[in-house]
Amino acid sequence: MSLNKNNSEYNKIAKFFHWGFVILFIYGVAKQVDDINQLEDKVFFRFEIIFALIFLFLLIVRFIYMKTTQKTSLPHNAPKLQKISAKIVHNGMYVLLASTVLSGLCIGFLFWIDFKDGLLINFFINIHELIINLLYFFIGIHIIAATYHRLKKDGVWSSMVPILKEKKNK
Repeated sequence: MSLNKNNSEYNKIAKFFHWGFVILFIYGVAKQVDDINQLEDKVFFRFEIIFALIFLFLLIVRFIYMKTTQKTSLPHNAPKLQKISAKIVHNGMYVLLASTVLSGLCIGFLFWIDFKDGLLINFFINIHELIINLLYFFIGIHIIAATYHRLKKDGVWSSMVPILKEKKNK
């Protein structure tokens, strides 16, 4: 299959946001709080709050930038269900990333005001874990879809991924 001429190429800022968030997310997962009692360490607690607020701010900036300056790289002739699914997954990842941060901040706030155990903080911990698991699911779908487009060679992969570029037809 050849590349569809209707595909857009994401610009360098969009690619920087995309891959920058991949790195930030991996870092966030690698340094995640394994035990709520880690929040007793004031330096660690402060770092977690600052990291979360910066992440949320950058996520909002990215969302606004992508929605106002970029368009989908799906071919115009892509099935309607594929276009709807792509919107659900992309918007869902934004919602889930923001929800992860906000639920984590709620946990941090409750811990800070000395609700360190009990029904309320456990509720937010369970919500936080559910959101993260849904986020992993959406990321998995996103990666599978990107791989599908790479195999299909419709230009979607090459619009964002800097490796294994598809060859353009002349």
